Amino acid sequence: MFSKFKPTWMVDAIYKITPNQLKKLGIKAVLTDLDNTLIAWDNPDGTEELLTWILEMKNAGIPVVVVSNNKSSRIKRVVEKFDLAYVSRALKPSTRGFREAEKMLGLKPDELVMVGDQIMTDIRGANAAGIRNILVRPIVDTDGWNTRINRFFERKIMKHLEKKHPDMVWKGGLE
Repeated sequence: MFSKFKPTWMVDAIYKITPNQLKKLGIKAVLTDLDNTLIAWDNPDGTEELLTWILEMKNAGIPVVVVSNNKSSRIKRVVEKFDLAYVSRALKPSTRGFREAEKMLGLKPDELVMVGDQIMTDIRGANAAGIRNILVRPIVDTDGWNTRINRFFERKIMKHLEKKHPDMVWKGGLE
């Protein structure tokens, strides 16, 4: 039952994922959550580190698409300055938003990776869509009220997964 929540990889932060690592794995595009993955949920302006990471991906020809449960106006305010495509109201963990991103990019699930900070939405949804995924630590330790509920259950699920899968450890990258 808990296997649908198991991440393919666990990396400290999205910024530690490099184009070379992705290319070695045959990954042609990155789907990413917004809040606490790309930006702190309470700071929509992002960081210099984020801008650098996005430029590295663009220069390597790896598109980055935000797949978020947020409404369009919230996402657009953030991604416009970074010139990123996005899927709003993705309804994660359903596969709807992932399928929309696949069509947008013209890629198959095995050519994509989903990066997110929540196993109940990002990881479970990517697994359901057949997309490899990367769980990252949340950028900040605080969450919006709706995410706090998920975090309670996630802690329990993670304890079970870590016990069953000792290879589930945080790493500094995909290598």
